[in-house]
Amino acid sequence: IPSIQQSLFASLQVLDTKDLQVFKVTVNGQDAKFVFGEKHTFKGTPLEITLPFELRRGQEAIVEISFESSPKSSALQWFSPEQTSGKKHPFLFSQCQATHCRAILPCQDTPAVKLTYYAEISVPKELVALMSANRDGEIPDPEDSSRKIYRFSQNVPIPCYLIALVVGALESRKIGPRTLVWAEKELVDKSAYEFAEAEAMLKTAEDLAGPYIWGQYDLLVLPPSFPYGGMENPCLTFVTPTLLVSVIAHEISHSWTGNLVTNKTWEHFWLNEGHTVYLERRIGGRLFGEQFRHFQALGGWRDLQNTINTLGDKNPVTNLIPNLNEVDPDVAYSSVPYEKGFALLFYLEQLLGGPDVFIGFLKAYIQQFAYKSIVTEDWKKFLYSYFKDKVDVLDKVDWNLWFHAPGMPPVKPTLPLAYSDCSFLFQAPLPVSHVQRMQQVYDFNAINNSEIRFRWLRLCIKSKWEEAIPLALKMATDQGRMKFTRPLFRDLYSFDKCRDLAVKTFLEHRASMHPVTSMLVGKDLKQDQ
Repeated sequence: IPSIQQSLFASLQVLDTKDLQVFKVTVNGQDAKFVFGEKHTFKGTPLEITLPFELRRGQEAIVEISFESSPKSSALQWFSPEQTSGKKHPFLFSQCQATHCRAILPCQDTPAVKLTYYAEISVPKELVALMSANRDGEIPDPEDSSRKIYRFSQNVPIPCYLIALVVGALESRKIGPRTLVWAEKELVDKSAYEFAEAEAMLKTAEDLAGPYIWGQYDLLVLPPSFPYGGMENPCLTFVTPTLLVSVIAHEISHSWTGNLVTNKTWEHFWLNEGHTVYLERRIGGRLFGEQFRHFQALGGWRDLQNTINTLGDKNPVTNLIPNLNEVDPDVAYSSVPYEKGFALLFYLEQLLGGPDVFIGFLKAYIQQFAYKSIVTEDWKKFLYSYFKDKVDVLDKVDWNLWFHAPGMPPVKPTLPLAYSDCSFLFQAPLPVSHVQRMQQVYDFNAINNSEIRFRWLRLCIKSKWEEAIPLALKMATDQGRMKFTRPLFRDLYSFDKCRDLAVKTFLEHRASMHPVTSMLVGKDLKQDQ
C-alpha cells in the first residue's frame, strides 16, 4: 500500500510495473481509474492512476492496489522441491536490483526514491518467510489453519531495489549478538562455521564508517543458482554457497555505502560499488594486514583489465559514469563500477595523505549524505569541501578522463613492487601438454574451491584441452553465479570443438536458471529469445 505525499497539485500517479496484473485501485477508500501505458522492452509498463480527487499541497493519500505478479517475474526464482537441498519443499527468492522490484509490486522503481515498508507474508506452516527488514513475529493465518503469517518492518528508508523476500524450509544458527545465519537444514551448520567472522567484520566496519543503524545483520545462504556473489539486502544479506568470506566484508560495507548513501541513478552506480570495495578492502587490511589489502587491490586491477579486454577499451559501458539511456542496467553490469571506482578512491587516498586521512573523508561523506540518494557531482563537491586545503592537488586530477573516458583508468595507483611485478598462475592459453602436466602434478581437477576451479577450467578451455569440456560445462550449470557461469559459457562457445555442445547444454538448463542469468548467457551465446 504506497502512501503518496506530493507538494504540488496532482491528479495522476504513475508507478512502474513489469508483467503485473492489476485488478483494482482505491485512493483513500474511493475507487480510482487506472490504465497501463505503452510497454517498454526492459522497463516494463507504467501504471497510470487517476486520483478520484485533487491532491493538494501537503495532503496525504493512501493508494491500495490489488495485483498479481507473473509466474515468469524477472525478480523471482521459484524452485521445485527437487531443486532444493532438502528435496521436500519448494523455495522462492527475489532479486530486485537493478530495476526488477516493479516485477513484484507497483512502485517508483528508482534509487532516487527511498521508502520504509511493513509487510505480512502468509506461507505454509512448514516454511519460513524472511525479508530485508526486521522480523516482527509470526501469527496463525486466520483464513487458513495450514498457514502462518510472518510480519516485517523496515523503518530505515530504502530504495525499492533493496526490498527482498525469501520463502523456504529454512533454519537458523546464531553466530553473533546481532547475526543469524539462515539456510536449508543441510547447509546451515557448515554456513554458520563459514561466516563466523561476521561480527568481527561488522565491528571493524563500524570503527571505519560509523554506527551500524540497521539493527539485525543476518545472512541467508541461497541455492547455487543465485546470480551474484552476494546481495546487500538490509538486515538480511543474500549470499551464494560459492562465496569467499571477503564477499561478506563487501556486503557488510554496503550497509553504509549503497544502502545508507545511495546512487541516485544507475549511471552513478560506482558511488555504491567503488566505495563499498574500498571499505571492504579497508576491513580486510584491518583484520589481515595492509599487505592483504594491497594484494586484493592488485587482484582487482587484474579483474578490471580482464573485463575491459572482454568488453573492449573503446566501449562506452566501460566509462565510470556510462550513459544508460535506453540501456538495460543488467546488460551494462560488469566489474567496472567496482574496480575502476575503487582505483579512483585508492588513487585519491595516495594523493591526499594516506589511508588514515582518507578514511576521515569517507566517514564524513557517509554522515553528510546518510539517508539520501546522490550523483557524482554531489560527491565531488563534498570532496573539494572536505579537502579545501588541498584543492591544488585535487585540481591536478583529470576528472573528465576518470569519469567519462572508456577503458582502463588514466592513472594506476601505486602498489608495493613485490605485488606490482608478481605474475599470476593461470595465464592463458598454454600448450595442451603444459595443461596436462599441471593436472598430473597438482590435480587441479580435484579442487572444489570455486575461485581456483573457475580459473583452472578457463585455462583448460582457452588452451583447447578437450578433456576439460565436461568439467567446465558442469561448473557452468551446477551453480548460476554470473561471475563464473558467463565467462565459462563464453569460453566454451569460443572453442569450436564444443560450441554446439555449449549451446545445447545452455538450452537444456535455461528453464532452471535465474531470469537475469538466462537472459545474459543467451546474449553471450547468440540465443536471445
